[in-house]
Amino acid sequence: MSTALVTGSGRGIGKAIALELAVQGFDIALNDLADSEEVVNTVNEIRKKGVRCEFFAADVSKHEEVAAMCAEAEKKLGAVEVLVCSAGINRDTLFLRMKDEDWQAVLNVDLNSVFYCAKEVLRSMLKARRGKIIAVSSVSGLVGNVGQANYSAAKAGIIGLVKTLAREAGSRNITVNAVAPGFIDTDMTRGMPETARQKTLEAIPLARAGQPEDVAKAVAFLASNAADYITGQVLTVDGGLTMY
Repeated sequence: MSTALVTGSGRGIGKAIALELAVQGFDIALNDLADSEEVVNTVNEIRKKGVRCEFFAADVSKHEEVAAMCAEAEKKLGAVEVLVCSAGINRDTLFLRMKDEDWQAVLNVDLNSVFYCAKEVLRSMLKARRGKIIAVSSVSGLVGNVGQANYSAAKAGIIGLVKTLAREAGSRNITVNAVAPGFIDTDMTRGMPETARQKTLEAIPLARAGQPEDVAKAVAFLASNAADYITGQVLTVDGGLTMY
């Protein structure tokens, strides 16, 4: 079986991605900041799919922790053939009120982690002449969003990184793509003011919020053989919110 490493997969969209890839037959290297009851439950749920699953605690905004995690994952589960970078945070406020530390924290977790993780798994992918890297961006990285200068910049940066890495690694049969979720029903969006939630829902042609499973299925497609000739692309999963 092939091994997929999914960052930020203890809950939310990352968890849904890990579960969907397990259904597709991938062994799963699960990552989050720390062990918890929810993480233990997720590991057990994945193992019930008939695949191997191991949890690796690591702060993916720190390169040294990413390097240790990837080395341990390869030791326990074999070389990572699919990397999914889904770890992310937000610290929203208007631009002029944004503190330096809030700007840096979001870029460190949302963007720098993709650089660190890709760098650690790419060498073995190049040697094997196969691999898939998928990063979770956001529609905020495509069109911007009020109060999310840091988040939008990080998610836009992911898209630029994905396109560049796709060009550099393509000759070795490695695909690099991104998914850009829109308004997905997660803890992050549930914390929005109700008026903002309703305004966003009214702008979605499909007239509903997306589910983490909607994003997971898109990621699973990009991780599958069906997407072998797709690279450098951004697959928007937003119910039509940002179509233009």
